[in-house]
Amino acid sequence: MERNQNHTITRRGLTKGALGVAAALPLQPLLAGTTEAQSAAFSSDGGSSRKRARASFEYRSSAARDEAIDVGIQPNNGDLTRFSDFSGNYSKALLHDALGVPNRNAVKSLQTAMQSGDASDFERILVGTPGGGGNSRQNGPQGALAFDLEGLDSHATIIPASPSVASAQTAGEAVEMYWAGLLRDVPFTDYGTNPLVASAVAELNDLSFIKSAGNNQFPYPVLPQNLFRGQFMAGAGNVKGPYLSQFLLQPTFFGAQPLGQQYRTYLPVGAGGSEYMTSANEFQLVQNGGDSGRKIVFDPTPRYLHTGRDLAAYTRVDVLYQAYFTAFCLLAEIGTPLNPGNPYLNSKTQKAFGTLGGPDAAATLAEMATRALKAARYHKWIKDLRLRPEEYGGLVHANRAKTQPQPQAAAALHTDVLNSNAVAQVHSLYGTYLMPQPFPEGSPTHPCYPTGHGTVAGACITALKFFFDCSQKLRPLLAAAGRDLVVPSSDGLSHNTYTGFDRDQLDINGELNKLAFNISFGHGILAGIHFRSSTYWSILLGEQVALSVLRDRADSYNEPFNISLRKLDGTVTGISNQH
Repeated sequence: MERNQNHTITRRGLTKGALGVAAALPLQPLLAGTTEAQSAAFSSDGGSSRKRARASFEYRSSAARDEAIDVGIQPNNGDLTRFSDFSGNYSKALLHDALGVPNRNAVKSLQTAMQSGDASDFERILVGTPGGGGNSRQNGPQGALAFDLEGLDSHATIIPASPSVASAQTAGEAVEMYWAGLLRDVPFTDYGTNPLVASAVAELNDLSFIKSAGNNQFPYPVLPQNLFRGQFMAGAGNVKGPYLSQFLLQPTFFGAQPLGQQYRTYLPVGAGGSEYMTSANEFQLVQNGGDSGRKIVFDPTPRYLHTGRDLAAYTRVDVLYQAYFTAFCLLAEIGTPLNPGNPYLNSKTQKAFGTLGGPDAAATLAEMATRALKAARYHKWIKDLRLRPEEYGGLVHANRAKTQPQPQAAAALHTDVLNSNAVAQVHSLYGTYLMPQPFPEGSPTHPCYPTGHGTVAGACITALKFFFDCSQKLRPLLAAAGRDLVVPSSDGLSHNTYTGFDRDQLDINGELNKLAFNISFGHGILAGIHFRSSTYWSILLGEQVALSVLRDRADSYNEPFNISLRKLDGTVTGISNQH
């Protein structure tokens, strides 16, 4: 579903027009030595006011010129043309003709809207349940066409095409998610002794993609310690220590308001809770945007997050940058030093505040979130249109149950998922091969790749690394505040001190990276909503967005600085306004 020529010209025409205005004025370096803008700050005459306005325009123009990047049309995975019935791509809430088979005219109506960019075409999308509830409507597709005033344009961000629905990689990721559904109520602290976890680990290690040389996303070999964890390099901090980041466990304060880190969660299966969309009728109703009427049963007792279902409950309703704002509050509370490149560290007359200080850091997290979401929306709606895991589960069911008409993509699925022990166990429990969901509505009504939660995660943790010295070991900082590393008890009602052999190795970088995976996998693998690779590339996309925003903003600061931070791949990069 690529942009058509008219829409491409419209976007670029606007950019070209803006650059034409900028080019009419000579660009001068700002904030290097004494600039017109700085001089204007010490004078109240009209001439200085005009100089300040001109300097502001030059700065904005310079940033715009730096971001005038045309990356061309980015390829998708080919599923949109490979399967002429559109069964290999996202189609949730559109009108469907059969299980796993979207209505052709409904798909075409979505394509028309995305290609034209005309708001009226979005109102003509053929949804399956017109006038229904929240999940009867497509979720924010016009965000893919939005512009921004800082950082890369969303259409200039780059991640590879999503894996094909027919690939061994997608099969392996789906098997992982079937296991996650079966293990949703097992406490993370019990993974080392739980026999079902042992079965999951054994099967995952035998899957074609996971044991292949092409696997750079699953920790390998898969172990109870690294099950449902992500990594960008072997042995990184996010695969060390407890499953949950300390930033999801340690209490802190939002100003004077206590943040105890106990949450409203769902009752587990067997104790009044339920899985959803495990029957063909309910699945098809939800795929058409309908509401089954079934409700989530909440646990009456707030708990510390301690199971996959808990993380799913958190991420269903979180403000997307909530976990990273809480992390900011904790970092500030325990006295985490500023990034070593922060110029205020050596000042005897000033301290950081609205620029390069706490209020700047707190506000930047929200800014990062909105820009990250726009980048995610471009890849979701225009480039990739990757189907949701629940839709993939529908294809698995169509293949194994031999439903008619048979979706074309169902016949192309890799044998790893069709022969999976996890899929067989789901069938024995529910009588179908559908992927169990912890939410009645299943996924939100937008495509799978990349994830909004993950893109926001990558952007926000990068911002925190810009402001704080994240090379610091976490335990000494906690000790100075009278605390230690913790893990939740097996019932989530209390904390226990973490005594693992690696407790002194955990640093802030690793725990922030872990936090990003906890939240995105909590909304992805553990909630049945996103494949692993959707999270992997979304977190990297968020980092890409954040670095571009921070570099655009650098020259807006009066304070000279050279700030370095450690990226997700372990390399160090710099942000500077010293040119």
